[in-house]
Amino acid sequence: MAEQWDYKKAGLDLGKYEETIAGIQSHLLRTQDRTRVIPPPFPPRKGGKGTGGFASLFDLDPRGRLFNRRYKHPVLVNCTDGVGSKLKIASLMKKYDTVGIDLVAMSVNDLICTGGEPLTFLDYIAMPADDPPMTEQLVKGIADGCVEAECSLVGGETAILPDFYQPGDFDMAGFCTGVVERAGIIDGKRIETGDRVIGLASSGVHSNGYSLVRKVVFEAAGLAVGDHVPELGKTVGEELLTPTRIYVKPIRHVLSHYPVKHKGVIHGLANITGGGLPDNIARILPPGKRVFVKRGSWDMPPVFGWLQKLGNVAETEMFRVFNMGIGFAIIASPSFADSIVRQLAKDDVWAWVIGEVRDGEPGVEFEGG
Repeated sequence: MAEQWDYKKAGLDLGKYEETIAGIQSHLLRTQDRTRVIPPPFPPRKGGKGTGGFASLFDLDPRGRLFNRRYKHPVLVNCTDGVGSKLKIASLMKKYDTVGIDLVAMSVNDLICTGGEPLTFLDYIAMPADDPPMTEQLVKGIADGCVEAECSLVGGETAILPDFYQPGDFDMAGFCTGVVERAGIIDGKRIETGDRVIGLASSGVHSNGYSLVRKVVFEAAGLAVGDHVPELGKTVGEELLTPTRIYVKPIRHVLSHYPVKHKGVIHGLANITGGGLPDNIARILPPGKRVFVKRGSWDMPPVFGWLQKLGNVAETEMFRVFNMGIGFAIIASPSFADSIVRQLAKDDVWAWVIGEVRDGEPGVEFEGG
């Protein structure tokens, strides 16, 4: 008699899938503004079945407040990103409740560079086999990030791909939609000579450069995630899993204090991700404007000096790959730079005036130090 096959034998356990769905519902709900997220017509049945629809619904104008009072010409903003090989550290640590924060941060920090506000977030998680506890921890982190970014986690997709991933592997992608007033879009066009560059402190490596990090730490230095590093005051894994800082609240507070369409104080915003300060600031500079950054003008977290020493990495490479302690940058009118720094301090974000805009070929140049 021929062997009888079913989905479970092919690597997908639908019973575990339903367990996974049931385990993440509470995390979705705690991120959702009930006046804007329209619930499905039928609540999930026992076991997580019957989520009530094939797509999420989000009311852009509940009770006529959003557009009437805040937006005259609303423009949608869309972003997507992943976490990258930092996920390998989570697998080694078997700790999955923080990389979801990274996932949200990578998109929302890009989105706010337009001057917009995040509204909704969707996730995609892929793994070789259903793992309800692991998925619940991943989604918990995503929900934590969404709460911090003040956006709603409205749905997602869990893909079980036994032939694509080895046991222990997984991947994540995030998708964020936001809105910005057309007249308030920040695109760098207003950047002018004399403007100051304000650098906002990062929480560490964030989520970029981990291919180099893993080579340096685990291959060149032969360290393990559980090894304690005296100069860092924590283990390798604890340092490398530090979540990416989410800048939504402090940036939106600054923008509300200095509205773009009225005062023109904020001329440019840059999320410092892969490519570091040189690439990410350069991408918002108009023709004929060049940024000069002063070395030593901010406090650099010890993790960067540690990585540089471990791998004998050239300084130019460090600045090209990593954020080096500056996770976000504001380019603003010089008269308001110091007050913006003080405003950020109210949100417990350390910031420094780290450079200025001069005439020249678009790009970033380092001085001093």
